[in-house]
This record gives sequence, C-alpha cells and structure tokens, in this order.
Amino acid sequence: MPGDGVKRSPILVLQHAGCEPPGAYEDELLARRIPFTRVRLDLSEELPDWRAYAGIVAMGGSMSVNDEAAHPWLVGEKRLIAAAVEAGVPYWGVCLGAQLLAASLGARVMPGERPELGMLAVELTGAAAGDPVFAAAPASFQTLQWHGETYELPKGAVQLARSHACEQQAFAVGGAYALQFHLEVGSELAREWMLLPEFAQELEQEHGAGAPEELLAQLGEAETAALALARSLFSRWLQEVVGYEQRAVAA
Repeated sequence: MPGDGVKRSPILVLQHAGCEPPGAYEDELLARRIPFTRVRLDLSEELPDWRAYAGIVAMGGSMSVNDEAAHPWLVGEKRLIAAAVEAGVPYWGVCLGAQLLAASLGARVMPGERPELGMLAVELTGAAAGDPVFAAAPASFQTLQWHGETYELPKGAVQLARSHACEQQAFAVGGAYALQFHLEVGSELAREWMLLPEFAQELEQEHGAGAPEELLAQLGEAETAALALARSLFSRWLQEVVGYEQRAVAA
C-alpha cells in the first residue's frame, strides 16, 4: 500500500496493558488527526474486523506470545495479525507487538540469553538504507529496551536493526514492521513504569539498587532525540506505507 495520499480509514491499535500505550506514536496520530480504535486485549475487549482498518499498531506487554494458556486472547490476536499481514495490511509492532508479528509469520519466539533492560544502543543494518521507513534514521541511536524474549527472523523478512545484546531488533516484511525497542516512551510514562513494583524490581534485579533512578536520568538525556526519531519513523510509515497524506501542521 504505497503512499497514495487518500487514506481515510482508521488505524487499529492493539494494546496489551494500560501502562504501555502507543506514546509518541499516538501523539503523531493525534497531530495528523488520524482516527484510531484502541482495543485492550488484557481487558478481554473484542477484536474487530481488521478489514475496516488502514493499518494495525500493536504495542508491548509483559506476557509472552507463547502464554496462550494464561492469555487465550493471544490465539485470536495472532490469527488476526497473520490474516491482515498476508492481505497486505500495514503493521507496526513494538516489543511484544514485534514478537507477535514474528510468531504470526511462523517464526520462533523464545527467551533471550539474558533480559535486555535499560537505555541501550541499536545499530541499523545495511539493508535499512534502502527501506522507506528506516532510510532516514541515524546508523546508531539510544533507545529504551525492556524485554526478556527474542525471535527468529521470519522467512522473507528484511533485518533492519540489531544490538550488542540482541541480534534481532527490527525487521520488515512488506508493509509490516517489527521494532523490539521502545522509542515511543518518554520520561513521564517511564516514571509510571517505575512506580509499578514488578517493573522496578525487574530492573533492580538486572542492574542493582538505584537502577530505576539511573534509568530515568538516562532517558531524560536521550528522550528528545528518541521521541523525535519515534515520530519520524512512524510518520514515514504512515505516509510511505499506509498511504496517509503528509501532515500539513506541526505537532
């Protein structure tokens, strides 16, 4: 679906936790006045017909894509993603959303060698230079990471990014994009995460006492560039892949 400048259908947002909204991506949708429907899978909200949407945005969550027994809605969500992507509907998956895309395309999702938590560097692959979304991104950038699982690259996918600790950081299959990292999270949302005991404890278990405060300080230094990059990449996806018209007013 190349950018034809005539898209009017809404975006479907699949959200798996109240504390993991689209963040900067939602800001871009609002700035462009693009309508969207938010579905909270963790609240057992019903999945709509994907055919009514111009694109799908799937966000993060603490569950694994393999936790179908504990979260039966994962079965229907993966079925929806597989059908929509096969039909050519553009997709933007973040963290769990990235792993859901990989799983829906038949790739294995499994625990990584160790959790990747904190502000860490991501490096683009050579293939990113020819990608309509990632071509304008810097070769390396700092971003928030928060995941314990990783995935195999699906068949036919183009790897777009990697990190020192995790080989798979971003890929694309046609108009479907997977981003393992959280460019969309700013300081305000990160502070909410640090107020949740399970988040703070997980971070301290990996990096020691004081890790939450250190993370907030690091994110504060990097968030201006990270949030700008988040909106730039998402904007290019909305225009070049989904087909929305160029935004005429500044955010």
